[in-house]
Amino acid sequence: MPQLVSIKVKPEQILDDNLIAKQSLESLEIKEDSGHVVRIRKRSIDARKQQIYYVLQCEVFAPDEEIPSRVPEKEYPDVKDANAVHIIGMGPAGIFAALRLIELGLKPVILERGKDVKARRRDLAAINKEHIVDSDSNYCFGEGGAGTYSDGKLYTRSGKRGNIQDVLETFVSHGADDNILINAHPHIGTNKLPSIMEHMRETILDHGGEVHFETRVDDIIAEGGKVVALQTNKGTIKAENLIVATGHSARDVFEIFHSHGWQIEAKAFALGVRVEHPQSFVDKTQYHGQSQNEFLPPAAYNLVAKVDGKGVYSFCMCPGGIIAPCATSQNEVVTNGWSPSKRNNPFANSGVVVTVEPEWLEENGFSGPLGGVVFQQEVEAKCWEAAGKTQRIPGQRLTDFVAKRKSTSLPETSYIPGVVSVNLHEVLPKFIGDALAKAFLQFDQKMRGYLTDQAVVVAPESRTSSPVRVPRDPDTLEHPDVSGLFPCGEGAGFAGGIVSAAIDGQRVAASIAAKVLV
Repeated sequence: MPQLVSIKVKPEQILDDNLIAKQSLESLEIKEDSGHVVRIRKRSIDARKQQIYYVLQCEVFAPDEEIPSRVPEKEYPDVKDANAVHIIGMGPAGIFAALRLIELGLKPVILERGKDVKARRRDLAAINKEHIVDSDSNYCFGEGGAGTYSDGKLYTRSGKRGNIQDVLETFVSHGADDNILINAHPHIGTNKLPSIMEHMRETILDHGGEVHFETRVDDIIAEGGKVVALQTNKGTIKAENLIVATGHSARDVFEIFHSHGWQIEAKAFALGVRVEHPQSFVDKTQYHGQSQNEFLPPAAYNLVAKVDGKGVYSFCMCPGGIIAPCATSQNEVVTNGWSPSKRNNPFANSGVVVTVEPEWLEENGFSGPLGGVVFQQEVEAKCWEAAGKTQRIPGQRLTDFVAKRKSTSLPETSYIPGVVSVNLHEVLPKFIGDALAKAFLQFDQKMRGYLTDQAVVVAPESRTSSPVRVPRDPDTLEHPDVSGLFPCGEGAGFAGGIVSAAIDGQRVAASIAAKVLV
């Protein structure tokens, strides 16, 4: 086993392998000419003080010690003739469930309502240029799910380190840069994810799995409390074990559960706005007056406030990023953000959202398990109407938002369809608008200069997580009402991002294998 050591180096020293090796060996009192090999295991930035450092955890291997590959090879058997497991949705939960099923000797059959990553690009262009939203192929639906075209951040609060490492290694083995194994906040980038998704699809197909694009599941058929078939836009498909990994925006799937009387429940989520600053401002603020350079990546921030008992926090912060139109139907607008791998755009954007509790929904007329969905829809429709019933979005200078006045002009933004000046307090629910305005004042105390007229606020940021939880047995992971039905990932309320969704997909796949392979 290698010895582990932590060291600090200045940004301009981060590419000096000899210096890093020397410091690591000195820390362990090992001579430089001893033949030991040093490899960086983890890397993060400490920018709390004027002098910025990279904090490195290094592995030090003895001269006679075998140095393992960063990415162990996986064995995927041929499962063409194995028992089939159907998967609705080809986001991270569905893809990683499929890969794990193959590892375990089962055949995944993926049904994806959207298109493959290449064909999907045309539908995204139609949203940006023609304001046309395809309800089955958009930023949320299609191969790879929402993460493929909305950033690819791979950090998670999940404590299951082994599972996280396996997910990252799987990405690397399918084409991701191996820096994601080292960086404290790994990020692939929207420009790189499509080819990685294609390689994952090839692995699934090459080993006997099936992938069916443009196949929307319109109903799940159960008899005697068991899944027996799926009704799709292309016909009926027999199914015995079904993973539902449809993501947080597949509202029609929640309706399927509700129409059958199968248990679903409202859960807390968050809703708010997306705020965009010049990236140069974020860099200088976070790096104590320094600009981003060849040794320092574009800076990010993470801000939290408590306002009148409600949590307000930044979410999905995208350095060097772009605000994207993420509606899933024609009569709504929705924002999200993404960054290319180099994060080299001139703007930085982040969701800033307010927690919405089920109790508040009930008290304000949004009752029942789909109350949160109805609330989201009302806000998205109101913003769509306020901006002119296109994919343009309502916006306001940040200083004007806090002052609750309409902006007479707007700064340049990254949002391609366009931004219309609107007093957002007239379209957002009052408790959300008021909480955000107060939180921005707190943010400015924590990050001086945050409250500037060069920042723009756009709305809504409404798809932070699922407003619905689909319950499942804690041991079998099956739905309590339907045998063979396995809720999974973000849409079921059991994940909150690419990595946690992937981990949940793997868990569900293993549970099915334990049931089927007896």
